[in-house]
Amino acid sequence: MTTKTGVAVVTGASRGAGRGIAIALGSHGYTVYVTGRTQREGESQWGGTIHDTAAAVSAAGGNGVAVPVDHRDDGETAALFQRVAADEGRLDILVNNAALIREELQRSVPFWDKPLAASTDLLDVGLRSSLVASYYAAPLLVETGRGLVVFTSAPGAVRYQYGAAYGAHKASLDKFAADMAVDFRPFGVAAVSIWMGAVLTERLRQIIDSGPEFAYLAGIAETPEFTGHVIAALAADPDVLAVSGRTLIGAEVAQQYGITDAGGRRPPSMRELMSVEPVNYQGKAGR
Repeated sequence: MTTKTGVAVVTGASRGAGRGIAIALGSHGYTVYVTGRTQREGESQWGGTIHDTAAAVSAAGGNGVAVPVDHRDDGETAALFQRVAADEGRLDILVNNAALIREELQRSVPFWDKPLAASTDLLDVGLRSSLVASYYAAPLLVETGRGLVVFTSAPGAVRYQYGAAYGAHKASLDKFAADMAVDFRPFGVAAVSIWMGAVLTERLRQIIDSGPEFAYLAGIAETPEFTGHVIAALAADPDVLAVSGRTLIGAEVAQQYGITDAGGRRPPSMRELMSVEPVNYQGKAGR
């Protein structure tokens, strides 16, 4: 049974940004299917489970549904959307957030001095899995007749961060949004990539607490829920197709919709902080 607002799927939502996005969508009345591998406390050093997130979605005013999915397994992803189709008969939002970012990937050494799996795991769970989820979600979105596909991205798409695999991952997500938007447009479905800022995840909080030189991060970071409120606003906008195909900076979209973060804060734009901006990919060329 769906809620009044609609149905969303958020991949990789056991913790971090995915958890926050799911909870925020719940606060806007969505039924949110929460995916991930972590089902029991203690399975991850960072805590969090899909069941905890689903419960928090329901507590926020939505309907949280936990579905264990290993996004390296295409069959499990296909089964997820078969369940959504059977249970809900529609899909309004897909948030492609699942990613496997290992600690080794973040070391300040050349990519060849990191374990190869640190790079290939991210390309499997992050890049490839986002394509697969979109593939199986597409028929439901098209049948619904209006919807939104979101890729959670970052400025690493255009600047060096964590090495080649991370940059390829983020840049590819931005291009996925641009090119999927072309195919989705005739069916009223929008696709966007959203650059998040520094997100107050469990990992970032640990970094902030590790030394005074990192204290500044607390002043510029976004809560994990922030991007979820941005996504809800985009999904509710009748003119969302006007930005379909674009890579958006979450903090800038929030300002346009009058969205503030916890405590009334307005997180700064990555454009200002890093002097970067998204690539303006062009849509389908005229014949």
